Amino acid sequence: MASPSRHFRPRRLVLACLASCSATGALAQAQLDPVTITGRVTPTVNAAGWGDIPLAKLPLQAGVFTAERLLDRGATRLSDLTAFDPAVSDAYNAEGYWDQLTVRGYVIDNRFNYRRDGLPINAETSIPLDNKAQVEVLKGLSGMQAGTSAPGGLVNLVVKRPGDVPLRRAALDWRERGTVTGAVDIADRVGADRAFGVRVNAAAAQLDPLVRDSKGSRQSLAVAADWRIGSGTLLEAEVETSHRSQPSQAAFSMLGDVVPAPDDPRRNLNDQPWSLPVVLDGDTASLRWRQQLSADWRFTAHGATQRLRSDDRIAFPFGCTAADGTYYDNRYCPDGSFDLYDFRSENERRRTDALDLSVQGTFDSGPLRHAMTFGVLNSRVKNRFQKQAFNYVGTVRPGEVTQDNPTADGDSTNRDERSTEWYARDAIAFAERWTAWLGVRHTRLHRRATLTDGTTQDDFRDSFTTPFAALSVAYAPDQLAYASWGRGIESLVAPRLPIYANAGQAVTLQSRQVEFGLKGSHATLEWNAALFDIDRPVAADIPDGTQLLSRPDGTQRHRGLEASLAWRQGPWALRGGGQWLRAAREDSGDASINGRQPANVSKRTLALQAEHRVDALRGLTLEAAARYSSRRFVDPGNTASIPGYTVFDLAARQAVPVGGQTVTWRAGIDNLSDKRAWRESPFQFGHVYLYPLRPRTAWMGLQVDL
Repeated sequence: MASPSRHFRPRRLVLACLASCSATGALAQAQLDPVTITGRVTPTVNAAGWGDIPLAKLPLQAGVFTAERLLDRGATRLSDLTAFDPAVSDAYNAEGYWDQLTVRGYVIDNRFNYRRDGLPINAETSIPLDNKAQVEVLKGLSGMQAGTSAPGGLVNLVVKRPGDVPLRRAALDWRERGTVTGAVDIADRVGADRAFGVRVNAAAAQLDPLVRDSKGSRQSLAVAADWRIGSGTLLEAEVETSHRSQPSQAAFSMLGDVVPAPDDPRRNLNDQPWSLPVVLDGDTASLRWRQQLSADWRFTAHGATQRLRSDDRIAFPFGCTAADGTYYDNRYCPDGSFDLYDFRSENERRRTDALDLSVQGTFDSGPLRHAMTFGVLNSRVKNRFQKQAFNYVGTVRPGEVTQDNPTADGDSTNRDERSTEWYARDAIAFAERWTAWLGVRHTRLHRRATLTDGTTQDDFRDSFTTPFAALSVAYAPDQLAYASWGRGIESLVAPRLPIYANAGQAVTLQSRQVEFGLKGSHATLEWNAALFDIDRPVAADIPDGTQLLSRPDGTQRHRGLEASLAWRQGPWALRGGGQWLRAAREDSGDASINGRQPANVSKRTLALQAEHRVDALRGLTLEAAARYSSRRFVDPGNTASIPGYTVFDLAARQAVPVGGQTVTWRAGIDNLSDKRAWRESPFQFGHVYLYPLRPRTAWMGLQVDL
């Protein structure tokens, strides 16, 4: 693992190329087709697992966000996806830290619910989007696609790869208050028959956001190459390295029993003179071999490795000890003061290795037409940590200074995991318009956890099977109705402590989902709708005589409707969607929380975007967007809530030919009215936290293509 001092910084390369390089280009033939959510589009979704079958024909719902679409709205990180899709919302998203998402009301797991070109990665890091062609969000259970994973959604990052057209592009972006990013994107093909392709993405940024005390920097460099060895043989390789150093943002909280009015969104409670930046370094590499076996069958071998290094550090507010001795264990004191802790977990190292072997093809059996995939995925996870500091340094009010205490004397847990996943999927077409979708994944895993003092905490093996079944009918041209059912698995372990009656034993949580959906398009109109019912067990510590028993305690059930509509006519385009969610705890041994809405979950979320192409000014497009989120409860008992809010954004873009080049400018204002509201209310570590909406923010960018 490279240390920060040894990590490659491509800033000089970026600045040099900005003066001489620029362009547009196409993705490789083997690359998934990029799409925008306008007009009649039929993207394929790698994360779905059904190969080249378009999303419009699949019995599931997914969001596809292309690099171009993200650029047009000034999106720079994964948490910005919340502005596009009402099913995606925030889950403890702080400036300077890694992104966390909620999909269909469930917080998805950064350790198990993220993929890169279909292979598992750990998302407990900063993920640069500079070399990503698109981001896919598969909605619902993903047991068939991922084995162990939390319900809600699966995020897949599709890497940019070289195409057939040479590409020379440079970009310079500015975001209020003073964040400046330079980037280049260069691709070409060389050799006999242009068999060798290479694409280079590099970016460097000085980070100075509106949140105070959060200045930092980031750099990334990615190289993707391919070799078309011969007819039907393609070899693809890519490597990426990134570095981010930036102080993170501490959250606000309730003040006693009161949810306060939103504080200054520019204030950062992590403002001690001794506060250090969070440093996130990542290196990823992959190699993929695609071999056409016949006209109908293809073999793919795909391997990847990811190595992360982190220094996680913050002046961390947690609870409060009042002057009269009253202790508030999950919120701040009524006067605004809070207990402050010096938290430092340095030299965290996470490694993920994966190898997937698969065969995909089509064949007929009598009147049935099969599109089948079967294969095996072997993965290994190795996480290593040092002793950490979490030391009380005083009770303070915002702006007050206290002394640090960096003594690292707390044990952490090192974790190892090996898993083998056998999978098979078959789309069986029959009776002209009907298709049966069958899938299954069998997972065998071995997990081991050891404290940094050498004490074994748990060592267990587990195996399980996650099936999926669906039936769809194309009841009219370009229109589909479907019903699906599936299961998902989360595999936990009871802590190896004397107080637990089942210490060290596996605790398996089996979720299930039923979904009914409609998809369709007609002339200038597209629509999607889905009714879903997801039932997820909740793990809890239950008294068992003089000990505790770690086991499921009821479920968290989410039933909802999500719908979207896209319309284009002449110079106008409208896109809109909504999610109506009924989420509740059920069958818990604690009757006081049964029927309660989970914390940080909105019942209603809406998103609307409108575009107008100004024909009088060639290439100019104006865009307005709005998003709404209803109130959220701040705690499991629903004793308090934050109000709903509506945010408006504006953006514009124009591509202008200049001297044989194409110059594209983009500009926008997020949170146009400077709305003051609590954006989210994550209940983390048994504590109520509040994050404000980002203040009104102006941004602009310039892109040059040769």
